Amino acid sequence: MENNLAETVFFVPSENPDADYDIRWFTPQVEIALCGHATLTSAYVLFEILGFKKEEIVFDSKSGLLRVKKEEDRYVLNFPSWKPVPAADYPAHLPEILGGVKILSVYRYRDLLVELENEAAVQHCDPDLTALKKTGEKLIITAKGDNCDFVSRFFAPAAGVDEDPVTGSAHSQLIPYWNEKLDKREMFDRQLSARGGEIWCAQLNTERVSIGGNCVFYMKGEISISE
Repeated sequence: MENNLAETVFFVPSENPDADYDIRWFTPQVEIALCGHATLTSAYVLFEILGFKKEEIVFDSKSGLLRVKKEEDRYVLNFPSWKPVPAADYPAHLPEILGGVKILSVYRYRDLLVELENEAAVQHCDPDLTALKKTGEKLIITAKGDNCDFVSRFFAPAAGVDEDPVTGSAHSQLIPYWNEKLDKREMFDRQLSARGGEIWCAQLNTERVSIGGNCVFYMKGEISISE
């Protein structure tokens, strides 16, 4: 809450013999069950700063075991595959929340996944975040990309995150969705937030997806906790 970042991650050595570390993630308001970029950065810290020596880090989480490998300058996450299904229970005023854009389909697994007409519609979408917050929904918007396989954005104001810069957990839904639509196993996504992100994706099997990205060291500091 003090840092006002989309998520803060904590990890500690695990007592699970199948894992190296236990990991948990928190937005400024709630604990979440899965987070991609904070897992990627945890792996970066372990590999590059804390001297982790194995080829793969295994985290134990509320979403099961998560594996991260370093492949040259990229970190590759092995995450659950959450195949979304057509949603019948989404807010009736969703088109108005999204500013009247044309909606091609609405799917759901954990979050609402809304396909829009094209990349420009995703890029320029200006959702009513106050109205979205009242629904309690987490929302992914996506479309086929112009110079990539697909594009996406992610909003979760009810969880304290108006728009997330890059969202690994959303790709647990996006990858199986586009894998089926495009009939492609390996794909490349651009997340069109203000900061932006590039995600290398693969559908490994029906149960798992691969999410790859780069990590850049930004800042380190100290936190003082008062009693």
